[in-house]
Order: sequence, then C-alpha cells, then structure tokens
Amino acid sequence: MDLHQLYVFTKVVEHKSFSKAAEDIFLSQSTVSSHIQALEKTLNVQLFDRVGRESILTPHGERLYQWALKLLLLKDQALMDLKQGMTELRGMIRVAASSVPGQFLLPKMVKSFREDYENAMFHISQSSSKNVVEKVLNGSVEIGVLGEKYESDKLHYIPLLKEKLVLITANERNITEPVNIQEILKYPFIMRNSESGTNAILERVLKKHKISKDKLNIIAYTDSSQSLIQFVIQDIGISIISEIAAREYAAQNRLKMYEIPGFDEERYFYLTYNIHKTQSILAKLFIEKAAEFL
Repeated sequence: MDLHQLYVFTKVVEHKSFSKAAEDIFLSQSTVSSHIQALEKTLNVQLFDRVGRESILTPHGERLYQWALKLLLLKDQALMDLKQGMTELRGMIRVAASSVPGQFLLPKMVKSFREDYENAMFHISQSSSKNVVEKVLNGSVEIGVLGEKYESDKLHYIPLLKEKLVLITANERNITEPVNIQEILKYPFIMRNSESGTNAILERVLKKHKISKDKLNIIAYTDSSQSLIQFVIQDIGISIISEIAAREYAAQNRLKMYEIPGFDEERYFYLTYNIHKTQSILAKLFIEKAAEFL
C-alpha cells in the first residue's frame, strides 16, 4: 500500500467528503478520487458508500482507517528515529476551542509549540464547550481546549490554568463594593449561551447561593465572550465572566471588574483528547507539552 494514498484516505474519512479533503491537503478533487480508487483496486474492496453529499465508510473502510492511522504514525516515528530532525516534522493539528481559551490561551500555546516545530500547522474551530467535546469524541478534531469538564470514559483531561469568575460593568456604572450578590439581580444582564463552560459554572454558583437563574434580568444571550464584553462596554448590561477574559480590558480602563464575595469557585481550563483515537506525532507532542505552554 502507498502511504500517501493512506494519508489521503484518512483525510476523506475525517471530512466525509472528497472535495473538503482535497481542499484541506491542497490537491484537486480528481486527484483525491484517483488515490482512493487506486487504493480500492489494490485491496479489492470498496472503502466508501456515497450517501447524499457525504462519503460514509464501509465496514472494510472502517477497519482500514484504524490501520492507516497506525501505519502513518509508525512512519512518523521511523523518521524521528532516523534523526531526520524533530523540527522537520510537518502536518496539521486540528483543535476545537471554546470561546475564552480559544481567544486568550490557544494563541500562546500555538506560538510556544511552533518555536520548536516550525512546520506545524493548525486548524482551529471555535464553539461552545459542549460542542468542543462532541468534536473530540467524534474524531473531527484531535484536541479540545475548554473551560468545563464533560465526563466520558473516552476522554482524558489535562488541567492548563486555574482561574475564577468576576463581575464586569461599563465604566459609567458604579457598583458599591463589596458586591452583594442580591444587588446584581436588579441590573440588566448579558448571559453566555447554555452550552458554555462559564454558564455552567455560573449556574452552579447561583444554585449554591439558592438563587434561581430566572431571577436574573437577562436581556441577551451570546455565543461569544468578545461580543459579551462589547455589550458590557456599551453599558447595555452587566455580566459575570472569566477573569482571564476581563483582565486585559480592565487594565486598559475599558470596563470595570469586580470580585464577588461568595463567587469563590475556581475553575480550570483543560486540554482534552480522545484516548481511543490514534494521535499523529505532532498532536502527541502538543499534548505532552501542553502543561509547559502557560
């Protein structure tokens, strides 16, 4: 079997599409199709069923995919063993990140990693913490970076950074310190969506203080921490968000940041990966160095 054909095959599997795989690895769609056809002819099996616009693996294809990952990993290990040079390792690392770590942690992690492995490329998608976990579980990404744990026996979590939640308001708004939790209820409130890690922790803290989320005067929900901060800066409402997201804006005097007595539940940002998925050498190295990045 041709290793390059196997590599192309794994990309079609990951994208469930010949055209998207071709775009990812900078080949024409006809070239990708030719590689798959040649592989099917060599093995004398059908690897894909075409269902609508998606290319779905046949049982033979599913078995080959697992072997292909192992063979490609073995190739990378062989190159390393031959001392071709760690820095010459090249390839794509697919990462899904939730809003806050995607904006404030991941750029530092990527910069640090590329100082050692300059040929590494990254494909980064940003979504809610829940969606990050789903992408890691279904194998569409190798690594997730998020602010909330979702338990699964398929996932391993590495703590990256500890932090806490804070209250933010526009500069025009004055709140007496120490902040009283009950006082927050009278202000218009900007809320992260229900699938975000910040929202999950906020709801736990409110429940701990016997405060129903329904008592908050919520005027808007948003998927983006950046959008939420802009709502607050414009004095449309106040919010409770990650300290790491608020710190830079408070330092620039673009908003006010308050610690809230009783909101003392610290949280971690995590890197997570699927222990049942064979990782590329680059992804393995990124995971191993994760704790050193921050």
